[in-house]
Amino acid sequence: MVDNDLDILARTIYGEARGEGLAGMEAVACVIMNRYKARKWYTGYIMQDGKKVPSVAQTCLKRYQFSCWNKNDPNAEKIKNVTTENVLFRRCLRVAERALAGQIKDLTDGATYYHTKQIKPVWAKGQTPCFALGNHLFYHDV
Repeated sequence: MVDNDLDILARTIYGEARGEGLAGMEAVACVIMNRYKARKWYTGYIMQDGKKVPSVAQTCLKRYQFSCWNKNDPNAEKIKNVTTENVLFRRCLRVAERALAGQIKDLTDGATYYHTKQIKPVWAKGQTPCFALGNHLFYHDV
């Protein structure tokens, strides 16, 4: 896959938060950017001039990190096939552009994890959310 930060970031936002309104989309974008900047195990990398460099796209695509990219997730086909004809995807593209430019205030206070309120992942056991918005709970590094 070509390392296309804008496209992959926008598709991830679309897959994870298209029903959450602008603030929810921005919050998910912040988590992705926080992971990208953290340079921890969940950060994705590309090889560039013989060196590993962090990549927003590869952070989104890192296996099992954002469920919308999992093959069996119902959003997987949606994010692969969505086009700019879709008004919500165009909004996700604008959010992604602003996130890549550093123009979104991080409402999540540095969160690097989130999940919907309908599920309780193992990693969240014993953790206290640092932020809640819409259908998502956000957490600092766990």
